[in-house]
Order: sequence, then structure tokens, then C-alpha cells
Amino acid sequence: MTAELVRGQNHPLSQVRLEIRVSAGTPIVAAAALSDEGGRIHGAEWVAHPGAPTQPGLEVSRQAAADHRLAVDLDAVPETVHRVGVLLALPAAGAGPSRFGAVAAPFVAVTGLDGAEIATYTITGLEAESAVVALELYRRQGAWKVRAVGQGYAGGLAELLTDQGLAEARRLAAGIDDAVAQGVARSVQAPLPRTADGDRSRQTAAPALGPDQGGTAPQPDQAPPTSPYAGQASGGPGQPAPQTPSYPGAAPGPNAVTQPSTPTTGGSIDYSHPRRQNTAPPPPPPTAPPAAPGQPARPVAGDATGWSMDERLYNQVWGMFEDLARSTAAYRSAVDFAESRMDKELEQVLSDPRSRIGGQGDAAREAARARHDQLVAQAGEALDRDLDQLMAEAEVVEPALPPAYARWDSPVWHAYRVPMETPMALRLGDLHLPEADRIRIPMLVRLPLERGLWIDSGRTDSSGGSFEDSHTLGRLALETAVAHAARLLAVYPAGEFTVHVIDPAGSGAQPLAPLVQTGVLAAPPALGAAGVADVLSRLTQRVDLVQMAVRGGAADSLPPGFDTSQQLLIVNDFPHGFDDRAVNQLRYLADEGPAFGVHLMMVADREESSGYGPLLDPLWRSLLRLTPVPDDHLADPWVGHAWTYEPSLVPPGSQVLQQVLTQVAAARTKYV
Repeated sequence: MTAELVRGQNHPLSQVRLEIRVSAGTPIVAAAALSDEGGRIHGAEWVAHPGAPTQPGLEVSRQAAADHRLAVDLDAVPETVHRVGVLLALPAAGAGPSRFGAVAAPFVAVTGLDGAEIATYTITGLEAESAVVALELYRRQGAWKVRAVGQGYAGGLAELLTDQGLAEARRLAAGIDDAVAQGVARSVQAPLPRTADGDRSRQTAAPALGPDQGGTAPQPDQAPPTSPYAGQASGGPGQPAPQTPSYPGAAPGPNAVTQPSTPTTGGSIDYSHPRRQNTAPPPPPPTAPPAAPGQPARPVAGDATGWSMDERLYNQVWGMFEDLARSTAAYRSAVDFAESRMDKELEQVLSDPRSRIGGQGDAAREAARARHDQLVAQAGEALDRDLDQLMAEAEVVEPALPPAYARWDSPVWHAYRVPMETPMALRLGDLHLPEADRIRIPMLVRLPLERGLWIDSGRTDSSGGSFEDSHTLGRLALETAVAHAARLLAVYPAGEFTVHVIDPAGSGAQPLAPLVQTGVLAAPPALGAAGVADVLSRLTQRVDLVQMAVRGGAADSLPPGFDTSQQLLIVNDFPHGFDDRAVNQLRYLADEGPAFGVHLMMVADREESSGYGPLLDPLWRSLLRLTPVPDDHLADPWVGHAWTYEPSLVPPGSQVLQQVLTQVAAARTKYV
């Protein structure tokens, strides 16, 4: 029976291997601290946090999220440890809430490895606190117990850690904040939240192993207001998601690292439209006969639940993403287990002097290796079955994707027409894992963009010697940005998306030619320092005006003729032509712009901009980093898989980009 604790109450623990689940209504940071009998933390190495997620007997999530799973092995903690504290904190950076009194009361559950709840605690009574010791596991007369603590600190993690005797508390708190902020730029978007309505069971799903499975579960929004900016405010749907993005996240939307629903061992996936009331969507239509008993279900495009085919395909793509993440996690966990068991068996053989020589020892070693190979082979067979099912589904889904989700080489672009409605999401490229290189999962990000994009024109670890000329890589980065901008223009209705370009030195004339020649830009690319200042000034003034109107409750009273379309600013060759004022305006647009319809796309090499020092670090961390070449820098919010990202580029020699942009320009002229 589950014990529902109140503050100060304790409960005995009958197990030493536990999972601690944390649920909150907004992305939070979860950490765990080891302390002595007096509750003193002896050093930074006694704290497991997103920057150092594993410590003896502890493993925590690698980023801020609305849901966390922490793994605890009490037998593995050092003998000098008498307490294990679970620490929760609101992220210091970003536009989210700054105190627990402004969010739903966090819920903490201590469970066994089978998922059965041992004790739960809802942390109530918090107001100005931004960090809290949720509960602690402690030794008492040779046994372990759990106590509900609920001690909050208005000074955040720094004050909490200082109160527990950690000498370098402020430095560690700053390091945790930095690790959380960096996680935003490397996280991919996650699926919609699960509810009890409208389940879709997937045959290929396998349990996700490992404790770092937390993610930010976005909350369903109300129906969109009639005014383009009605209901928006700081921290609203357009703000950068504390990812996870999404990256590709009151929860800001699923673009945060921070935004998946937590996988469960049943493999059941549910989808809900984030812009509708919290009601069950209609089930998918029966488009194919059921599979024979014992056979996997036949893949069908759009077999997820949703209110439209657009939503069904979106949900199906993210279902495939979840399945691949789970199956790979299960395979890797099985391989790790096989290797650890073989190492243990070999160690036992070597520890016995009688088995070090002669045939007995050789036979024991061969048997250990044979068992290892058998386990790995079994895991490989299970993975191959899952991959075959996913591959069959991908072959059906890819040709059925609409333009917003399709590759540039898809035939759907040849029948392109300017849409009347904005789609749910946009494809920015493909994702794959080394164990499943043959499967490409479309990387979809929700619209409107909740985070800016950074197209990295610097060398990556994956580029190797492929691009000796930095100018070649820079040109390819700008071509990637143009492809993304063209896709954004193509999927929005006529007149509802506007693109501005800053190219101070004019170095991007050739890659920018499709945008310039077709006339889809709001104005020719801005050149020189004067052009930079003019564009940034107009866009910052626009954000200020909309922000004041929204916060003043006068969102419908903007000046006549005010352009309410979404705005995208492409910045090439940064930091050339930028002075200190321009840099500050750029950071302002990155922080405040998405909430009020202004989005940023940077094309830059971070090393080249390092002359500004740490001033720009928050800017880079707030953007979703993409690369013009395949690179394995993105992470998922479940088990931290390093996903390889491949950009969505126009095939060489194809005229599809010009054809699509020409239609966009013609529709805009007719609209105006």
C-alpha cells in the first residue's frame, strides 16, 4: 500500500534499489545530494546534477524537464553517507516562473524497480522559494527510511547548498545553471503528452532503460485567440523552451528539450492536440485490415490519433522517434549488462588460484564469453525485429508526408500550392542513431517557432577533413539557412510570414539569390553597419510595441496597417558589422522576440564571435544548434542518446526551391 506522506512524516523502505519520480507543471531541475549524519555535503562530487548526472548510487536527469526519473541504489552509496536528499529547483535562466508559488505543487513518488509506489509526497505551501529539498532517504539503525522534507529556499540552489554546508555552493549552483542552459541548445523536440484518452499501441516499443528519462510534458493550450497576439505574454507559447528540442517545451510547447512525455514500460503512446480542449481526439480511420494473429501490425500512414491527417502524421512520426529511442536504449542496456556480467564472471575466475591455470580456467572463461555473445545476439535479434517494423513504417509514412514534413526531393513539392492554414510543425532535417543507420526519422519542430535557430558555420567533429576551406562550409551553412527559410515561407499562408536578411559584408549574395530574385524578402539584404542598425532597430521596436499592447490588455488595438505576420531575421557573417548596441539588440530579439512573433536564425561560427567573450554565451545556449553537415550533437530527453542530425537540403540541380518561392511571391502579391 502506498504511503501518502505529509511534511516531516517518514516511512520505512523495504528496497534499496529505487526510482524517484518527480512531476511538475513546468520544467524544473532535479538533483540528488549525498550527506553525512549531520546533513553536511562534503564536496561537489557528492551532488548528482545535470552537469554530473551520475554519482555513487545516484543517477539523475541531464536537463530541466517537467517530469524526472531518478535512480537510487542505496547499497552503492559510500558507507560515510547517511542521507540522500532529492533537490528540486526552477531554472535560473529563461522566461519561466521564478518561484514555486506560481506553479502547481510538485509531486514526488518513491517507487520500486517494478514501478510500484512505496511513498508519495505533494510539496505544498511553497511561495517565494525557487529551490526545495523535496525528501530525503536516511539510515536509521541499519535500515533506510524516507522522510518528506519540503524545505524551500528563496535564494535558489546556491542558498540550499550553502545551508547544507557545501563550501563551493555558489560555484556549483552556477555550474548547474550553465549545464541546464547548455542542454537547451542540444535537445530535440519531443512528442505530445500522454493522457488516458486516445491511446495508440505500438508493437515495436521496448522499455526505455536508464534513469534519465525525464522530459518536459507540455500542457494542452486553450483554443487560439482571434487576435494574432491575444493571450501572449512573457513566458507564453512563443518563449524559448527550457528543453527541451525543444527543444526539438505552463510548459512552453514541445520544442524543448525539455518536452516529451515520459516513456513507460508498456509501450503505449497517446497524443493530444496542444491547441484544443483536453478532450479525446477521434480514433484513426480503419484504413487497413487487421494483421493476422501473431504477426506485426501492417504499417499505415496516419494511423495515430488526431483531429486531422496533419496531426496524425505528426504524432506518428514522433511515435516512430520514441520507438527507436526505446529500442536502442533496450539494446544498449542489454549489451552493457552482458559485458558487466562477463567481467564479473572473469573476475571470479581470476580470483580463484585453482582456476588460473589448467583447463578449468580456460573453460570458465570460454563459457563466460559464450554467455556474453549469446545475450548480445539475443539483444541484436530483438533490435533487428524492431528496426524492420520501423523501416516498413517509414517506407509508408515518408511518401504520405505533406510539404511541411516532406523532404525537398519528395514529389509532393511538384504539386505545391500556397496553403490556407499553418501546419502543426516543420521539418528541419532527419535524425538517426548508429545502431539504426538505415532509418531516418524526420525532425519536426512545432510552429510557430519557440526557439531561434543557429546554423553553425564552424567546423564540427563530424566534418573531419571534408571541408578544408572554411568559406565552403560557411556557404553551405547559409544555403541550409535559405532552405529552412524557404520552407517556412512555403508552409505559411500568403502574407503571414515575413523574412528579413542581414548580410553586412555582402558575402552571401550567391546563396541568398533564390530569396532575393523571387522577391519573397521584405527588403533587400541589409548591408554594412548602417543596415544592421536599421533592421535591428525596426524589429526591436516592433517587439516593444507588441509587448506593450499585450501586457496592457490592448492586443487588438495595434496601429492600422500593422504587420501582424510572423517575422524571421536571418543574420549572416556574424559578428561582422555588429557593435555593442547591435549585439545587445540581437540578444533581446533572441530572448523576447519569439513570444511576440519575431524569430532569429543565426548563421555564424561561434569561435569567430568569441571576441565578445562570455557576453554571447546565453545567446548561443538559447538557440537550437543545427549544422550544414551531418553531426551527432543533438540529445533526446529520455536516455540522452546522441542523435545524428542531417539537414534538409535541396538536391543539387533541382529547381524546386525557385518554383516554390515563385508561387509564394505571386500569392503574396495577390494577397497584398
